Amino acid sequence: DSAGGGEAGDGGDGGDCAALPEEKRPRSAAGGGRPRYEVVRELGPEEVRWFYREERKSWKPFIGYDSLRIELAFRALGPGPGPEWTVVEPVCVRSGLYEVDVANAECYPVYWNQSERIPVMRGQWFIDGTWQPLEEEESNLIEQEHLNCFRGQQMQESFDMEVSKPADEKQVIHSLKLSRNHVDWHSVDEVYLYSDATTSKIARTVTQKLGFSKASSSGTRLHRGYVEEATLEDKPPQTNHIAFVVHGIGQKMDQGRIIKNTATMRDSARKIEEKYFSNLATRVEFLPVEWRSKLTLDGDTVDSITPDKVRGLRDMLNSSAMDIMYYTSPLYRDELVKGLQQELNRLYTLFCSRNPEFEEKGGKVSIVSHSLGCVITYDIMTGWNLVSFYEQLQKEELEESWMSYEEQLLLEELYITKQRLREIEERLQGLKASTPALKFKVENFFCMGSPLAVFLALRGIRPGNSGSQDHILPRTICNRLLNIFHPTDPVAYRLEPLILKHYSNISPVQIHWYNTVNPVPYEQMKPTFLNPTKEPTSDADDESASAAASPTTSPVMARRHYGESITNIGKAGILGAASIGKGLGGMLLSRFSRSSTQTPEAGKDGAERDDKKATVGTSPVSHSSSGFLEPTLELEHRIDFELREGLVESRFWSAVTSHTAYWSSLDVALFLLTFIYKHDQDDTDKSNMDTN
Repeated sequence: DSAGGGEAGDGGDGGDCAALPEEKRPRSAAGGGRPRYEVVRELGPEEVRWFYREERKSWKPFIGYDSLRIELAFRALGPGPGPEWTVVEPVCVRSGLYEVDVANAECYPVYWNQSERIPVMRGQWFIDGTWQPLEEEESNLIEQEHLNCFRGQQMQESFDMEVSKPADEKQVIHSLKLSRNHVDWHSVDEVYLYSDATTSKIARTVTQKLGFSKASSSGTRLHRGYVEEATLEDKPPQTNHIAFVVHGIGQKMDQGRIIKNTATMRDSARKIEEKYFSNLATRVEFLPVEWRSKLTLDGDTVDSITPDKVRGLRDMLNSSAMDIMYYTSPLYRDELVKGLQQELNRLYTLFCSRNPEFEEKGGKVSIVSHSLGCVITYDIMTGWNLVSFYEQLQKEELEESWMSYEEQLLLEELYITKQRLREIEERLQGLKASTPALKFKVENFFCMGSPLAVFLALRGIRPGNSGSQDHILPRTICNRLLNIFHPTDPVAYRLEPLILKHYSNISPVQIHWYNTVNPVPYEQMKPTFLNPTKEPTSDADDESASAAASPTTSPVMARRHYGESITNIGKAGILGAASIGKGLGGMLLSRFSRSSTQTPEAGKDGAERDDKKATVGTSPVSHSSSGFLEPTLELEHRIDFELREGLVESRFWSAVTSHTAYWSSLDVALFLLTFIYKHDQDDTDKSNMDTN
């Protein structure tokens, strides 16, 4: 076997480096790897690579920082497996989201529950081209055989070797039989794996008779040690911003959905970070907030009263739309609020305990909520309470009427009692105010596909005379409120007309496509009217006018259904809330038909009614000749942001799919990161200007 040391071959590690992706750093003497002429020895921790596999997909390599620490923990176990193994602490991996149990070779999430554990594997021998690891059992046998036969022998790099002979014409200096395969060594670092299955033998015989080489027909080239060395410098940036992702209805139906949706959003954000924010030394981490599964609510009462006919459809509605009914119920609303509040605080406390420098360095928190989750999050931040709201309404509805002397005495006694009760409540509220509902200040509150505007309208919120966000969400509670929606999302509503009434006739800000070259910053995009003062006489004129009024963005499709007064928004909310009782489908149909079937004449009449009512509760709307809004009537910051419709998108199909389309959208990911990284990006730009 020792005679094979000088056998001609292609070379193992050096010969394939040119074909590797550019981002891979191959092992080399210059890069701190093994020297040019190396003696065969055991693989170092940096040459081994650990992998994980999710949802039965292909094995994915851990980054160098994670793999090296897992390998060091593995070597600290000692000989095993067995009682001789030393107990080692779990290794924190994947930006701190997971931990690896080295002894049991599995990985599990830190911040959420997951029934299926993620398998991990130690890679020593790898398949040429894909660099996928061989199964651990085979890899261990090959590695043991390799060391037994070649330990201490010198390896030569490929540029010192002859490459005249193909692999099947070279001498096999050693062979190892496995259960379904066998391995041939042509030299110390030229190793091939062959399958011994019956079909493979037949195929190999036929191809060899036709003149094909043995190695190319059925053999697989193997490499010892991973293509890229593991280093502690290969680590992710430090997290300085957390984004809690809150789900809406339907989580009971699929408890793992928010975890998958958050993972999808995180993956999209990583792509955007790599493309647009690679100059920043920090990153944002997305954490799923699964608050529904821990709640008991009515137990199985609703299920027990559900008829058996079309049971599948009824169960789907019970698991989704029923959450809306629960939230409007005084009996269960507090349980939903406390469930989300406790989960948010639990996650924040856990994150800070594992990342003690986060608060020390001024780490910030944003919340990304979807659907009903927006309403619950809003109520937690503002402390809105259903009981207090009802009491306030009762006080306002007291009417003076004739009453007897005895009734007057009882009423006076009632007033005194209520006044005393109010004093106690105020003292109690003062104590609660000293201990806020959330353990952190919310920097940005992103609403996606949100019905929050309908809930606020039904609670009596009406537009005022100030363009401040404080009218619906004080800046002392949350620095910035942003409402993201797809134009055909039947559950989503606008928030801006609840602050300034005439914004119902102003186009929401169009969200940039992620691949737009040099997009105009959102702060520089001027408000434009959906229904200009001079009404067009045709659809074509209307579309051209809309496009002309928005020179800073792509042409906006005419959507006259936004040109509605707050009264109409309130009516739509009442209709939508009432139709919930008829089933979720009724709400979707009423919303969709309302927005898509309005005629140009109806839009014109609606705009005229808005102009007539503009003097009620707000200042008159001033139109400029350019079609832009007068600065004195603008919002301090825009709140409504609209995704662009696809060019070949069906409105009817969009109405069904758009409510869940936010998670995978790269446009949404870029939008979130643009506002989350806003201060960091500004600081970086300023420092660059100073150095220049």
